[in-house]
Amino acid sequence: MAEQVDLDLVEVAPEARPPVCRIMDYGKYRYDKEKKAKEARKKQHNVQMKTVRIKMYISEHDLQYRLGHIREFIGHGYRVKVSMRFLGRMMAYRDRGREVMEDVARKMEDVAAVDQLPQMEGREMSMILHPI
Repeated sequence: MAEQVDLDLVEVAPEARPPVCRIMDYGKYRYDKEKKAKEARKKQHNVQMKTVRIKMYISEHDLQYRLGHIREFIGHGYRVKVSMRFLGRMMAYRDRGREVMEDVARKMEDVAAVDQLPQMEGREMSMILHPI
């Protein structure tokens, strides 16, 4: 039947019992499939991540300045990684650093949600915020 109408016999579902086949123009089918895949890639939204570094002993004004940057990034739809590096004896006061990170998360509750809670990675503590 496929040869009579000058088309291809294509096996659609080989695992089915009995196997399912269709009569179609296979070249056109592949072209349409590639075109749909290309459209899907074009519409795919790449989520980028911005990084904001803060210190454990940060003044209130500096913290507000950094929070302004975080709000701006969140407003543009970026995820934000807030990181804090511990130098030397600061490693003994990691709990103070965690308090600062939780304070940042608390102050950003209206525009961002915590994606990853503050956690240590070597000498650096980081958390990730994403837009609500």
